Amino acid sequence: MGPLRWLPLFGQLLLLWPPAARPAGPIRAFVVPHSHMDVGWVYTVQESMRAYAANVYTTVVAELIRGERRRFIAVEQEFFRLWWDGVASEQQKQQVCQLLDEGRLEFVLGGQVMHDEAVTHLDDQILQLTEGHGFLYETFGIRPRFSWHVDPFGASATTPTLFALAGFNAHLISRIDYNLKDAMQEAQGLQFVWHGSPSLSEQQEIFTHVMDQYSYCTPSHIPFSNRSGFYWNGVAVFPEPPPDGVYPNMSEPVTVANIHLYAEALVANVKQRVAWFRTPHVLWPWGCDKQFFNASVQFDNMDPLLEYINNHSAQFGISVQYATLNDYFQALHASNMTWGIHDHHDFLPYSSDTSPVGYSASVYNPLAWKITTIITLTVAFPSVSVTDELGHPVSAQIQNSTKDPSAYDLLILTTIPGLSYRHYQVRRTLEDQASTRLVAPRANTLKFSLKLRNQTSQEGKLLVPVTNDCYTLLFDQDTNMLHSIRDRQSNHTVHMTQEFLEYQANGDVKQGPISDNYLFAPNDTAEPSWEAVGMEMVVGALATDIRQYFYRNITDQDYIYSINTRLAHVHPSLAGELLCQRIEQQYRVGPLDLNREAILRTSSDLNTQQVLYSDNNGYQMQRRPYKAFKSNPIPRNYYPMVQSAFIEDDKSRLVLLAERAHGVSSQENGQVEVMLHRRLWNNLAWDLKYNLTLNDTSVVHSVLWLLLGPKSTTTALHPRSGVALQHRPVVLLKELAGEETPVHRPHDPWPVTLPPNLHLQILSIPGWKYSRNHTQHLKNLQRGHPGMSQANLHRVLLRLHHLYEAGEDPVLSRPATVDLKVALGGLGSVVAVEERSLTGTWDVQTLKRWHWRTKDGHLKGYPTSPRRSPGDSIVTVYPKEIRTFFIHFQQ
Repeated sequence: MGPLRWLPLFGQLLLLWPPAARPAGPIRAFVVPHSHMDVGWVYTVQESMRAYAANVYTTVVAELIRGERRRFIAVEQEFFRLWWDGVASEQQKQQVCQLLDEGRLEFVLGGQVMHDEAVTHLDDQILQLTEGHGFLYETFGIRPRFSWHVDPFGASATTPTLFALAGFNAHLISRIDYNLKDAMQEAQGLQFVWHGSPSLSEQQEIFTHVMDQYSYCTPSHIPFSNRSGFYWNGVAVFPEPPPDGVYPNMSEPVTVANIHLYAEALVANVKQRVAWFRTPHVLWPWGCDKQFFNASVQFDNMDPLLEYINNHSAQFGISVQYATLNDYFQALHASNMTWGIHDHHDFLPYSSDTSPVGYSASVYNPLAWKITTIITLTVAFPSVSVTDELGHPVSAQIQNSTKDPSAYDLLILTTIPGLSYRHYQVRRTLEDQASTRLVAPRANTLKFSLKLRNQTSQEGKLLVPVTNDCYTLLFDQDTNMLHSIRDRQSNHTVHMTQEFLEYQANGDVKQGPISDNYLFAPNDTAEPSWEAVGMEMVVGALATDIRQYFYRNITDQDYIYSINTRLAHVHPSLAGELLCQRIEQQYRVGPLDLNREAILRTSSDLNTQQVLYSDNNGYQMQRRPYKAFKSNPIPRNYYPMVQSAFIEDDKSRLVLLAERAHGVSSQENGQVEVMLHRRLWNNLAWDLKYNLTLNDTSVVHSVLWLLLGPKSTTTALHPRSGVALQHRPVVLLKELAGEETPVHRPHDPWPVTLPPNLHLQILSIPGWKYSRNHTQHLKNLQRGHPGMSQANLHRVLLRLHHLYEAGEDPVLSRPATVDLKVALGGLGSVVAVEERSLTGTWDVQTLKRWHWRTKDGHLKGYPTSPRRSPGDSIVTVYPKEIRTFFIHFQQ
């Protein structure tokens, strides 16, 4: 979001509050102690209560009783009610009532949570506020008068109306777009009266205070005291508080030797802030996430600091006091200022300028094979260094992002053993360090001019090659389209092009068949949906991206379709063969015009005889010959592609692998088309009654991987590559602060590795608790004891799936034998293996299914797996077999 979008508002603010105007009168800092307690963020409510939340209220109440000047605001009722109902003593409850009567403890907002504003429905917002307000009124007879909405990501124009109707006198927010906040600070425009609804009048307007750039946390940048702000109690520890009471990042205590340094830091910050507001009253929030779990050390340090500043008020030019929101807003209200008005527009979307210095990335491989792949991270800086667990440099590449023009894509090459992690440090570097060996090289971008769809091509004259060890892709500069792909192993070239087309659908039931949720009924054949295409190539040492942008009209500023094709420059080693031999494509489609169904059509010179193969639920492939129906031939030749499809001739096979289900068809020889997006509306009464129309204006992002080569090669690659797409690595990111140092750790020494034709479909602790002994389980049910009180953490459900058909591949179609004690040894000591039915409820030794008489002519295949002897951990899985086990680990 750029500043130009906010230009009209900037102008209004500048006219209302000239930047030269500054507050007059003595500066008063209102120090508002608080603890921001997210309900259910990262940790559960119960975990947060145990680690810190209960201690916040226990210690705060005690410390407020000890000092009459002290104040505190409480926000989220979820935590307070749990403390009140399950922790607080009768004496503490009486003390809370006393503090509320004296105005030294104040409930602000008063809902169960601090609800999000961007994506929550009005009904839910009101419900959670009603629940919290009802509790406060019923218990204490109080009604919150001020909001404290400091953490929702963006501010909705619904909120001022909602909070005004709830009886609040003033509203406080924080997270708005950083460019807008900067401008409002300069124009002293952070406080105004907000009209939320254009239809209502004074009953829904509310005075609104926007927190400045420091937001709701105490400034942490202090040259001394661990740079942790004014948090003498440190950082909360999960899952239990430390028994010795020593918490990480505890600020240096206030002493005679350093009190003047603390005072100067606080005063300087107050004076910086007062210039951003129209009155000399500064709201100075003291606290942050999970603070005040040890309120005694907090107040014992702040008390002398505030006293010191007030004793030197003439020298510092300010006075300070503990305050609640009521104290602060009362002072503003008494100033009798005339405030500007903000109309019914919102502050969405929210954007923050908080450029971390880097990231810690943990990458998990959910497959039971070693994989080599490229992960892509979005970073905010163009120059980075990437190191692994031991601090060694890692192959990487940085380039302009396809998603955000102000960001960058960081490509990292990773090799990860089965069910294991790799850990990487991504650090921002200075431009003048770009020549060092640790810095990820920058990819070069080549741009090609826009070409019309009907542009003629001088065949073979202007072809641009993109090559790795497995493929050469040729793109035609005359058309900006894919021209052909050469499989380098077989040295065979397939002419191929890709484009987007749309089927136009009828939406009027009076005019004939319609397309809707249940039917695909196009009016005619698909037509090209674009007039011009642009292209750029991002060429790097690790990978090359070819980006094609399709415009509906040549005069359009925004493209409606795009293809991002990636070819990795990785040698086809044992771990890297899958990466080298796939062409990764990501598509952007939409928004569509009404009653259009968009497809990607890949046309080749393969002599396929209009025969298509598509999968049944990702399990097995089915041959789909084209059928020349007299009516509705297009939709009647469309099939589901849950995971894969392919077309082939006697030389080559083209495989398409999908991350999600699509419709797929082959309408002409050598063609395969994939349905990517639909936008439909019709007047079918049944649809309208249940609002089942698909009038979807969204943009979809789909991924396909392409494999090309002889049948023997693609047969071996196809099942494993499909599973690799479905189960790509999971990336967990953590922002790095400036003072953090890399944590070096060794690789996981015990990966889980299965034969390449076996897929570990599931390895999990099931939620159910039933006994595996059926007779015992029935007895337990009869006694009213269906199972154990908690899940058995030592019983794990394991399911293995043989990926290949019998006879499909000379090696990979063989039965696979594995010793589960050895394969799972890195997870613990396996003491027992018992085979179960597919869902785990039957012991296969006791499972007896009916046999039915059939005519002669059974299909020949491998026999079912022989029965295992009890306790045997060696299992054999036959082609296409799925076997399920309970694995018992040592206690």
